[in-house]
Amino acid sequence: MEWRHHVIKALLAHKLYKRDVDYVVKDGQVIIVDEFTGRMMPGRRWSDGLHQAVEAREGLKIERENQTLATVTLQNYFRMFEKLAGMTGTAFTEANEFKSIYKLDVVVVPTNRALIRTNYADCVYKTEKEKFAAVVEEIKELYNIGRPVLVGTISIERSERLAEMLKLRGIPHQVLNAKYHELEAQIVAQAGRFKG
Repeated sequence: MEWRHHVIKALLAHKLYKRDVDYVVKDGQVIIVDEFTGRMMPGRRWSDGLHQAVEAREGLKIERENQTLATVTLQNYFRMFEKLAGMTGTAFTEANEFKSIYKLDVVVVPTNRALIRTNYADCVYKTEKEKFAAVVEEIKELYNIGRPVLVGTISIERSERLAEMLKLRGIPHQVLNAKYHELEAQIVAQAGRFKG
C-alpha cells in the first residue's frame, strides 16, 4: 500500500501540478502559489508526501514532511474573540453566513456620492484565444489615450502569455505575479505613471 501511495503522489506531482502555476522554485525550494491571490506562500507545504514528490520532480533536496497536530478553521478562530467587527465591500452577499456563524448583522452603508461607474455587460468568448485577443486590443486602445490599466489573471502562466501578446503588439507593460514578488512594491509605486 505504501508504494501505491507514493506512485499516486508522484503522478499528481508530474501531471497535475505545474511549475509557475501551482508553485514556483526559488532558492532551491518549492513555494506554493495561492490559487486565488497569485501570491507565494513561503513556509506552507502540501501534505501527505505531495510536496516531497514535487521536490523530487524538480530535482531539489527532499525535505521531511511536517506533521500537523491540530487545525482550526478561520471561522472557529474568529469565534474565539469576544467582540467582532469589520468593514468590506463584499459582506452583504454573505450576510446569512455572518449571521449563522458569528451572529453578526451586516449593515449596508450608502456611498457618500452617487455611483458614476458604468457597469458594462459581461463579454463571453468562445475560446480563450479570442478573449485574450480582445483584452490586448482593449489595452492597446486605453494605452493610446494614456489611461493606465490593471489586468488580473488567474495564473502566472496566463499573465506571462498575456505579457507576450502585449510585447508582440509593442505595448509597454509591467508584469506582477508570484515570480516577481520581491519587486511588488517597486512595480506598484510606478503603476499608472505616464511614460510618454
